[in-house]
Amino acid sequence: MALLYGLLWRLLLLLVHVNRVLVSWLRVRLRSMKGRLWERAVAALLLPLALAGFPDQQKKLNHANPDANGNPVTGSRAAGRRARWLSDGRALDKLPVHIGLLVAEEELSYTDTANLVVWCMAVGISYVSVYDQHGIFQKNNSRMLEEIVRQQQDLLGVDGSKYSVEVLNNGSDKQQQNVLSCRPAVKLLCPDDGKQSIVAAAQQLCRSVEKRERSSKDISVTMLDSLLRESKNVPDPELVVKFGPVDSTLGFLPWHIRLTEFMSLPSHRGVSYDDLLGVLQRYSSCQQRLGQ
Repeated sequence: MALLYGLLWRLLLLLVHVNRVLVSWLRVRLRSMKGRLWERAVAALLLPLALAGFPDQQKKLNHANPDANGNPVTGSRAAGRRARWLSDGRALDKLPVHIGLLVAEEELSYTDTANLVVWCMAVGISYVSVYDQHGIFQKNNSRMLEEIVRQQQDLLGVDGSKYSVEVLNNGSDKQQQNVLSCRPAVKLLCPDDGKQSIVAAAQQLCRSVEKRERSSKDISVTMLDSLLRESKNVPDPELVVKFGPVDSTLGFLPWHIRLTEFMSLPSHRGVSYDDLLGVLQRYSSCQQRLGQ
């Protein structure tokens, strides 16, 4: 009997232990399920608020990102961007035919510069000159052009075979890349470009005097200007946007900026379309007195 009682007692202890283990396991499972249910309930309540946003903030986001309320299809979003940017350009009272982008910073961003080029052309600007003090963009023109094509496709989503841009380098060198319509022109400049054109025109005048084709008395600013115009069919820039803290033109086309309006932005890195549009709006409203 004593042995039987001992076995029964051990069996009861085992059942109690198993019961405690089961109760502990059930408590953990219930807490986990309750936590998940609570998280799902909170997410379900907050999701509509997150999607709706606050009205004022949503307007700012939509203005910064024109595709926020657009068609989810990439082509429709790109068409919306193009329509908005073209509309912004037409809404301006005055739009430069030729704009210069003067990057006065040591660290250059090909992507941000390419964005600026694409935005300029999207609003209707025909000529864009990109200038840096050390001529890095000009030396790496292939990389610059590849980035322009890439950003054009990302921002506008246009079939490249239907659009083209003419890229003008030194002298008469020309390359063609598929970027935008109406064959807009991009020129990559360095400090030597403006100086060399003046030197070449002066040498031409000297040779003509030496050959007695002209008299030294005939040489004038007007004649030099006409020679410089013959060497390039690009109009003078009406607007130059300078990026960086340096208060200098850094040798940007010294002959061609007599009537150019200069405006500044802190940096070209991280620049937005709204930053560029703000500069164009300021240019559109400014009054040029032309020395009067």
